[in-house]
Amino acid sequence: MRGDRRLFASLNFSVDPGTFVQLTGPNGSGKTSLLRILCGLLAPAEGQILWQGANIRSLGEEYFTSVTYLGHRHGVKDELSPLENLRVSNGLNGIEITEDRALEVLETLGLAGREDLPARLLSEGQRRRVALARLVVCNTTLWLLDEVMTSLDKAAIGLVRSLIEKHLTDGGMAIVATHQDLGLTTSSIQRLELAT
Repeated sequence: MRGDRRLFASLNFSVDPGTFVQLTGPNGSGKTSLLRILCGLLAPAEGQILWQGANIRSLGEEYFTSVTYLGHRHGVKDELSPLENLRVSNGLNGIEITEDRALEVLETLGLAGREDLPARLLSEGQRRRVALARLVVCNTTLWLLDEVMTSLDKAAIGLVRSLIEKHLTDGGMAIVATHQDLGLTTSSIQRLELAT
């Protein structure tokens, strides 16, 4: 629900390991709300979200430690450097990451030489890359990604594609709100379109 307007109803789908779900729909159709419900930030108005047969509300940390959510706002702290952002965000999620590993990940994402700059000095695309660095080290099963290709150049989109493909190959699942065809090579792709 958004105010008194129902965004979607009778939505029923399941995701198996190795599956990519492309979530589409016009602005205001509820893509972000659905992702926020799936990661437990919002409660559904009715129905339930199940993880391995149990309601996510009853699972608590057992579920939340299996999920990585990247919203359409990148969640990067302006006053922190990319290095600090990556280490702090992972620390808050219970993932220890050494400085050397963090520097390696940031270099992979094209941020070499910018690791110690305050994030406020980075371009939007670079800030998005800082947020995406979490995917390299998160080790979670379910990725919920909201318009993560926004502000990215062609090379960065290719990098995101390869990260998602590796995640799926390793038995992970990804639900991604995007209007872009990522050209994934996985054979298990579902499309879920929300309407206004």
